[in-house]
Amino acid sequence: MSKKIISTTNAPAAIGPYSQANQLGNMVFTSGQIPLVPETMEIVEGGVKEQAELVMENLMAVLKAANASADTVIKTTCFLSDMNDFVTFNEVYARYFPENAPARSCVEVARLPKDVLVEVEAIAYTL
Repeated sequence: MSKKIISTTNAPAAIGPYSQANQLGNMVFTSGQIPLVPETMEIVEGGVKEQAELVMENLMAVLKAANASADTVIKTTCFLSDMNDFVTFNEVYARYFPENAPARSCVEVARLPKDVLVEVEAIAYTL
């Protein structure tokens, strides 16, 4: 079994030495998605709500490129720069997982790349 690199222009290009996602068999492991607009690689304007929305859209684009989806996500890890944004983040996050939500960890971190407010990574399986 060999690793397959997943890449799509519908999500931001990697800003370092990593892939948007890797697939091994039917398992998909995404890199953390941050709120960069794929076409411009600029941080989306607005606060945690706007950033969370773009992060989730970027994550869904990477999953789609791997023939996975929100329905096949097993686990997410969510990073917030401020846990006071937890409620607002959850409101956005819940729209992507309305039923059968995956397991999740959500932590506050000291700093995220490009000083964004939100980052989310996922483990999923392919359809």
